[in-house]
Amino acid sequence: MKYSFTSRIRYSEIGEDGNLTLPGLINYFQDCSTFQSEAIGEGVAELKKRGCAWVLSAWQIHVRRNPSLGEAVKITTWASGFKGFLGMRNFTMETEDGEMLACANSIWSYVNMETGHPVRAPKETTDAYGIDDPIDEDFGERKVKMPEADFIGEPFPVRPHNLDTNHHVNNAQFISLAGECLPKNFTVRRMRAEYKQQAHLGDVLHPLCAETENGCFISLNDEKGQPYVVVEFQ
Repeated sequence: MKYSFTSRIRYSEIGEDGNLTLPGLINYFQDCSTFQSEAIGEGVAELKKRGCAWVLSAWQIHVRRNPSLGEAVKITTWASGFKGFLGMRNFTMETEDGEMLACANSIWSYVNMETGHPVRAPKETTDAYGIDDPIDEDFGERKVKMPEADFIGEPFPVRPHNLDTNHHVNNAQFISLAGECLPKNFTVRRMRAEYKQQAHLGDVLHPLCAETENGCFISLNDEKGQPYVVVEFQ
């Protein structure tokens, strides 16, 4: 079952170039999936009662054009499959005329928040979302392998504004924080992110950066060198 909502690009969502930022795009996608969940009775409050949450494991995003300030857009999402504790979800952002601006694939884990372990999603949950065909796009590998770093950034702590209702760093916040390590004027057309572990208030993130022929890899690590998230920007 597909779900859509329409909006206009706000001033608070654009960068210096006047266009929608990558974190802004991710927020639109995230909002769309949240709106769908609320609409079918699988929203934040209901999941909290069950002590469970859908936690993002991976993103693959392709950007064809960044919409500009005031531009009308339509955001759509749908579940493309379920397997055990995993849920696969696709997204698109289009113009009013149907021009594809961006599309994405995402993989989510249904997690018992008390134990921190993934559990199989209930049948009534997967039935409520339904399943539609996956988008016809080659998103590449889900796992993101970090090359040898050629730059180590300054560590920084997790702040309260980085957190979401699950009390950990929101997935869009992770991408925004990783993006701060990119060279100035770097234009993102493709992004892959693999989330390895949750980060909480007070945790310290240690950025590692590696530039390649095709783009940049950023890993935000804990104090032991284990990654919270590894992101490839192209």
